[in-house]
Amino acid sequence: VQLQASGGGLVQAGGSLRLSCAASGRTFNSYTMGWFRQAPGKEREFVSAIKWSGGSSIYAASVKGRFTISKDTAKNLVFLQMNSLKPEDTAVYYCAAKNRAITPTSTSPSGYDYWGQGTQVTVSS
Repeated sequence: VQLQASGGGLVQAGGSLRLSCAASGRTFNSYTMGWFRQAPGKEREFVSAIKWSGGSSIYAASVKGRFTISKDTAKNLVFLQMNSLKPEDTAVYYCAAKNRAITPTSTSPSGYDYWGQGTQVTVSS
């Protein structure tokens, strides 16, 4: 499995960005795709996850109502639409994948088997 995240950049507080994750190497019907982020000096934290088949999704409380996860199964893409961005959203964002359904472990980095390289999101105040 290969994951390629893109779409990061510099944005002012209140602005929006859309991250993309291109997935390849497998058929992902049974997979859960996740987004995590890691700020300098902090642990990697869960942002959102979506089931490839069916589309059920979960969000961290800190982003719920501002971020939306979605997918384009025909193009093997997963998106993270980020609105109303705050300086505390600044981090490297990673996409991840696991060959299991959404479970309580879906919010833990250790629950994922495959990781992309990360894309930097910087929100200025």
